Amino acid sequence: MAVKCHNLRKTYGEGLAAVRALRQVDLEVRTGELLMLVGPSGCGKTTLISIIAGILDQTEGDCLVFDRDLRAMAVRDKTRFRGDNIGFVFQAYNLIPALTAAENASVPLLLHGGKRSQATESAREVLKQVGFDERMMGSLPSELSGGQQQRVAIARAMVHNPKLIVCDEPTSALDHDNGQRIMELLREVALQGGRALVVVTHDARIFGFADRIAKMDDGRIEQVVRSPNELNGGKK
Repeated sequence: MAVKCHNLRKTYGEGLAAVRALRQVDLEVRTGELLMLVGPSGCGKTTLISIIAGILDQTEGDCLVFDRDLRAMAVRDKTRFRGDNIGFVFQAYNLIPALTAAENASVPLLLHGGKRSQATESAREVLKQVGFDERMMGSLPSELSGGQQQRVAIARAMVHNPKLIVCDEPTSALDHDNGQRIMELLREVALQGGRALVVVTHDARIFGFADRIAKMDDGRIEQVVRSPNELNGGKK
C-alpha cells in the first residue's frame, strides 16, 4: 500500500474562526495505481494531498506513506523522505524565475547532492518526454506559456523517480491534446512497479485515465468508484 489515511481531520484556526477542511477521511492508494480526487473547489482536495505529501500535518487521524508516519518524523528526516519518495506538481507551478526550464526540472536532484551536469542531463531527458525541444529547455519561466510551465513542473516532479507522485490540477493549463499526452505519460509512470499517483482534477476529459476516482465534498470522501460513469450513480 502506498498511502493509507484513517480518520483524517484537518482544522484551520481555532474557536469561532475554525474551518474544518477534512472530516474523518479514510483513503487508500495502492502501488501501481493512478487515483484521482475530484469534487468542487474548497472541498478539501488540496489539503488532503498536501498531508499525503508531507507538506501539511493533519489535526487528527493517521496518514501512512509507504508505512511511514510523516507527522512523527523529525523535520530533517521528513525532508529526506519526501525528497527520496515523493514528487509534487503544484497548481501554481512554483518555478524559480531565475532558472531555465532544464535547471528548474533538475532541482530535486541538486537538492540531494547530484552533480549539476548529470542533474541537468536527467532533467533534459524528462523534459523531452513532456514535449520540450532544445530551445525551450533554455527558456526562463517568464518566456514560457502557462501550459509549458506546467510541463516543467511535471518534469520536476518526475526527475528523481519518486515512488509517489502527487499532482494538483496537472492539465488545467493544457489544451486537450497536450493534456492527453501528459496523462498518458503519468499513466505509464503509475504502471511502473511500486509507484503510485494521486491526481486532483476538475478536468472530466481525463477521468478515464484513473484506476479509481475518489469524489470529495465538504471535507469528506463521498464515493470511490472505478468508472467515471459511476460518479453520479451513487455506487460506493
